[in-house]
Amino acid sequence: MIYKPHSYQEYAMQWILDKEKVGLLMDMGLGKTVVTLTAIGELMYDYFDVIRVLVIAPLRVAEDTWSSESEKWDHLGYLKISKVLGSEKERISALNHKADIYVINRENVVWLVKYYDKDWPFDMVVIDELSSFKSSKSQRFRALKKVRPKRIVGLTGTPAPNGLMDLWSEIYLLDGGERLGKTITGYRERYFLPDKRNQNVIFSYKPKEGAKENIYEKLKDICVSMKAEDYLKLPERINNIIKINLSKTAMDKYKQLEKDLLLPLKDSDIVANNAAVLTNKLLQMANGAVYYENGDALEIHDEKLKALEDIIEAANGKPVLIFYSYKHDRDRLQKYFKAKELKSSDDIKVWNRGEIPIMLVHPASAGHGLNLQAGGNIIVWFGLTWSLELYQQANARLYRQGQKENVIIHHLVAKGTMDEDVMKALQNKEVGQEALLQAVKARISKIND
Repeated sequence: MIYKPHSYQEYAMQWILDKEKVGLLMDMGLGKTVVTLTAIGELMYDYFDVIRVLVIAPLRVAEDTWSSESEKWDHLGYLKISKVLGSEKERISALNHKADIYVINRENVVWLVKYYDKDWPFDMVVIDELSSFKSSKSQRFRALKKVRPKRIVGLTGTPAPNGLMDLWSEIYLLDGGERLGKTITGYRERYFLPDKRNQNVIFSYKPKEGAKENIYEKLKDICVSMKAEDYLKLPERINNIIKINLSKTAMDKYKQLEKDLLLPLKDSDIVANNAAVLTNKLLQMANGAVYYENGDALEIHDEKLKALEDIIEAANGKPVLIFYSYKHDRDRLQKYFKAKELKSSDDIKVWNRGEIPIMLVHPASAGHGLNLQAGGNIIVWFGLTWSLELYQQANARLYRQGQKENVIIHHLVAKGTMDEDVMKALQNKEVGQEALLQAVKARISKIND
């Protein structure tokens, strides 16, 4: 296929060529991968500025997206890509294979840094989904900061999914602390104030007045931000909320579980970790099953399965992409519909040929980079997620450049359950720790009343 770049893609590519440290904050569907590959090709064979490039990506993206994009475009056919995946023996073999670009999944970054030790061979690193390095305490961040190369590119559409605090470690990997400071503590002290706390324990921070503007001002010389709505004319996106009425028996069981989980906490502080545990149990039951302590799942109801059956029937043979939350969701969906789970790059190709009528995907495994728009235009959220980043990225697998039909996104929401709280938070784009805490507190008050 002949590549005819849009003007915004040419602009983004020029940023990579002109600057050694780049944050490319491009929305889903704007072509981050082809832009970056084109820039790599020029830097390697026109500018002679780089020799060996490392791409760090989510596993599914590492398996498929970078090689598929290279094969797709005529002008990139000469680039040799080696996938550093699989067992240690397979990864070492891939590293010893002569190539231009080496693609590794982010879970193996620590291994890669240890493997090369002081003989780091890559003069350019591309981090596909920079926000996956947002934790300054993560091993992958600490490993990669030791081997920052001459050129580094960070790609993401959601640079601060949980707030401005996420930016420090991401930008540090680009500039070594030049703009936001050498330490997360210093960054926090300069731009944030304590927010939620319990005596001396601080649970969260809020930006100081003017902090957002000051931070963005410091980043404008290395980061370029592009929103899809400013550049693309996409088909219509139709969001549909399907209310599910649980039977009296199922609702009584849900209310009993809710009461048993929440009331013991009514006189104590609620923090994110126990709030997440509580909401997970309630969301499981809203979906139709809940895990015992021993790991077995107890089925409670099949109301969402019945509603999904109606959606599939109404689709009249069109492929349906279903996002599930828990393994017991997946198991029941496979049993009920004989649905196929996305597991490999071959599955992506078969889906895009329109040959998979029902495909199951966990949003965390298809959240970034996968092009599924050719295979269908119907999404069903069987179970909802508190992560706004995962929600937006997952929807963008179909609602992106190249989609020819209106995209219909169905949300199965069990009435009177935690589903409603998550759906409300997603609609308000307030999903995160604070929304989760407020939802739990609201349900406690409701039970007490």
